[in-house]
Amino acid sequence: MSETAASAPATTGEFAVELPVFTGPFRLLAELILEQKVDVCDIAVATVTDRYLAHAKDAEGWNLEEATWFLAVCAVLLELKVSRLTPKHAELDEDDLLGGSPDLAYARSLELAAFRKVALEIARRLEDEAGYFARDVGPGPEFSHLYPDPMTHLRPEQLATMAAALLRPPPTLDLSHVTPVRYTVAEAMTTLEERITGIGRGATFRDLVADCDERIHVVVRFLAILELYREGKVELAQAETFGDIDVAWTA
Repeated sequence: MSETAASAPATTGEFAVELPVFTGPFRLLAELILEQKVDVCDIAVATVTDRYLAHAKDAEGWNLEEATWFLAVCAVLLELKVSRLTPKHAELDEDDLLGGSPDLAYARSLELAAFRKVALEIARRLEDEAGYFARDVGPGPEFSHLYPDPMTHLRPEQLATMAAALLRPPPTLDLSHVTPVRYTVAEAMTTLEERITGIGRGATFRDLVADCDERIHVVVRFLAILELYREGKVELAQAETFGDIDVAWTA
């Protein structure tokens, strides 16, 4: 039916479509599509939707039941159309891989014959070697004189050289570019707890870092304040930008 246009009369007030492949009630068209008597790919859903919106404007009011049915049918049609148009993954068979080329088929047969030959050879060797087992013990002491003595050509000076190399202390690694950790966040948290409880209410961050001699100590205590806040042990308040930070112990 997709190649030949079909038509059916529509009753008064019924939504009808006029498409290249079908002319008549949309309900009938939907039934034909669902029964696979009309190809959904031949139906322009956007055109049908535009005509339905125009039809709804011309009508006296919206028919909720009809609008709901129309949306449901359009959703089904869109799903069918997307499913038809979306490329599907399919396993390639031998003909697809070879592309119908006799040369490739011949080359493939040679490779297959080679693989079969190797597989047979491996199976034969596995069967022949099945009765052999690796010896897991060393030779007896009666054969010890047959081993070459590794110390025969070793001279004392060579032994001294190897000992000096093995006993030489490793070179000292230069860590002058690494800043040593002299004050940890954990230590700063302990110090802050003592100072906040000592000062009591009204403690500010400026008071808590008043005894810091180096900037790194101030930074570490600020990180410790944030860690205490994350643990819910202190409350922070700053009335204005760049103003004093009030710290209150709540734990």
